[in-house]
Amino acid sequence: MFELLRTTPLGRRGLLQTAHGNIETPFFMPVGTAGAMRGITHDDLHDLGAQILLCNTYHLHLHPGEDTIERAGGLHSFIHWKKPILTDSGGYQVFSLESMRQITEGGVHFRSHVNGDPHFLGPESAMRIQHAFGADMIMCFDECPPSTAARKDIQKAVDRTLRWAKECKRVHEQLCQKKIQSVIPSGDEGSTRGKRDGSTPLTMTRLPLLFGIIQGGLELDLRRKCAEELIAMDFDGYALGGLAVGEEEADMYRVLETVCPLLPENKPRYLMGVGVLHQLKKCVSLGIDMFDCVLPMRIARHGTIILSDGEEIKITNARYKEAHEVIDAGSPSDFSRVHYKSYLHHLFRTNERLAETIACKQNLGLTLKMMQDLRVSMDARQ
Repeated sequence: MFELLRTTPLGRRGLLQTAHGNIETPFFMPVGTAGAMRGITHDDLHDLGAQILLCNTYHLHLHPGEDTIERAGGLHSFIHWKKPILTDSGGYQVFSLESMRQITEGGVHFRSHVNGDPHFLGPESAMRIQHAFGADMIMCFDECPPSTAARKDIQKAVDRTLRWAKECKRVHEQLCQKKIQSVIPSGDEGSTRGKRDGSTPLTMTRLPLLFGIIQGGLELDLRRKCAEELIAMDFDGYALGGLAVGEEEADMYRVLETVCPLLPENKPRYLMGVGVLHQLKKCVSLGIDMFDCVLPMRIARHGTIILSDGEEIKITNARYKEAHEVIDAGSPSDFSRVHYKSYLHHLFRTNERLAETIACKQNLGLTLKMMQDLRVSMDARQ
């Protein structure tokens, strides 16, 4: 359930309620691909202010598999994460395996990038896998073409995405009804509509929110078509996919300026795969509520450090060998407030794993703090 608290010139301020806690919007989701983040513990994520974790259906399906996770009590129990979890559908990953997959109307046949074993992922299986995980928010299975693909290919992807979205919603509703019936005593189905005291019934809080994904590349009319037809299907939230994949920044903003005004105000809006700080701020101002991206962590692992004043430095450069000053005195990361740049330079140069931890905590911490600062600024304008 999503509550829009206010709309400001900086963006939308809201509250997203899930079975594992409330999330203040706008927010950024750290990407724990296989249920963990390289170099960062769950305690680190808590300390940095992460409200939610994104996990990847494709990777968790390959190993350990949804059956193992379900027997462990679900993904929250399996990875020991008590806050909300969003799982993607796996669609982006399987469509990126160009030489190892075959698209059919029912879904995608592909071979594991790990060992070459054959697998299949489609609308129904993506829903069943994510329900087995027990995630709080789940994504429809969609086709994600490059934003620069030919129009005819983007048109086909939009049409297939819409057909698959309808199938995802059908299977999702069946699985939700099955969960409700397994909890509610016979003849008491009315309790799913809420209690007389106004509280949320237990059964309702266990049901995941399903997001439809708006495709269409840079073709604005196809984006509108996809958005309007998904809105008519009435999803719990709406995501924009297929952006931040090589197109010009201005083109991404143009798509948001076209699509966001079409979306229901009382539903959360998710821009997938965006994590550059100035882009996050701009996209929030255009009406986006939630984001995810591996970028802050990826560049950190290769020695690019984002500082709280906005500067980016390459810590492996020789100039930092004698930089005996703290990495970032204003950082939300405790490591960056005490360790020297010269020390982090040394750790990277000697391939010490602690380098990755310090760098990742710095970049992720600043990304999360920027979103927190935006929320505070929005509250100050009420």
